[in-house]
Amino acid sequence: METDENDNLGPTDDTVADDTPEAPSEPSPGVKHRDLAEWRGTDLIDRDGQSIGALQDVYFDIETDEPQFGTVKEGWIGRHLTFVPLVGVTIGPSTLQVDVTKEQIKGAPNIALEGDELSAEDESALYHHYHLNYTAAETPSGRRLARR
Repeated sequence: METDENDNLGPTDDTVADDTPEAPSEPSPGVKHRDLAEWRGTDLIDRDGQSIGALQDVYFDIETDEPQFGTVKEGWIGRHLTFVPLVGVTIGPSTLQVDVTKEQIKGAPNIALEGDELSAEDESALYHHYHLNYTAAETPSGRRLARR
């Protein structure tokens, strides 16, 4: 019985045997920024891994709808809220790592909240302290941040 010379030779040049799993055609969805507002109580750490405190609230840019700042409580007596930038935050399994140092956070301006809002002047002071670009919002109040 004659055999074809291509029988039992494995894949031909036209086919490639590949045992590696196929990569997904689309990247898996990342964590939505709105999830940050649901992470109250999650520990924040600075860029060097030092503990900062538990996330209290998240403030979003009203024009871009992106998270800009979170608050943490500081001090044992006369505790106050300190604003921490969330721009460039790294999301870990049980922490959020911010892109600033604990020393920068300790030097942040003390801001007294009147209700749930910051004044345009306080917003500007925060952005400038952390060397973030700031322009007043095109709203009657001039405020850029809103707490959610």
